[in-house]
Amino acid sequence: MESVKTERSPLLATLGVQIEPVILELALTHRSFAYENGGIPTNERLEFLGDSILGQAVTVMLYRTYPDLDEGHLAKRRASLVSTAALARIARGLGLGEYIRLGRGEILTGGRDKASILADTVEALIGATFLDAGGEVATAFVLRLIAPLLAEPGHFGVSMDPKTALQELAASAGVGVPVYTLEASGPDHSKVFVATVAIGTVVTAQGVGPSKKFAEMAAAREAIDGLNAL
Repeated sequence: MESVKTERSPLLATLGVQIEPVILELALTHRSFAYENGGIPTNERLEFLGDSILGQAVTVMLYRTYPDLDEGHLAKRRASLVSTAALARIARGLGLGEYIRLGRGEILTGGRDKASILADTVEALIGATFLDAGGEVATAFVLRLIAPLLAEPGHFGVSMDPKTALQELAASAGVGVPVYTLEASGPDHSKVFVATVAIGTVVTAQGVGPSKKFAEMAAAREAIDGLNAL
């Protein structure tokens, strides 16, 4: 079974920040690892903190960068930059999956490349940076992380209408039409939807969200990454 990378200096060099080793280790500790090792602390509190810092940094950046956009368009752009799919793409670019401490079950089921785990760990690292270096450094860190997304000419179009973008990409590649299936779980007041999109035998991707629409959009974003990687 593959092992986690324990030498953290290459990761810190890639991130461009210095995080105290104890906090960094916590940021990289998924709950599956914690449960298998005596219930040690997980990165979930850091994730909670990082999510707030991420949202604020991106909101302020968009407000200043696009003075002519109304609230609705700004909100859509923010959503495209802080989504699970976007953060997972950032994490893959950093090679982050190799450093996350996961339980055996998650490792065996491909946890190092799961969008939700990767995105949560990015948020945890943002939270860790805030605790160790303060708000200005954490904000600068966030803006560096999202810079590659902002540099993509078609990023906002794909992210704000990923289902249409996926359909167009699949058609241009000649691989078939995206087909969506949906599952829902949980009580009526707090349902969780899991959408799966298949494009022939070429790509299958999943997305999770609080509604059918958001789950299918998340699945489409993952499928776009899958098609682009072929």
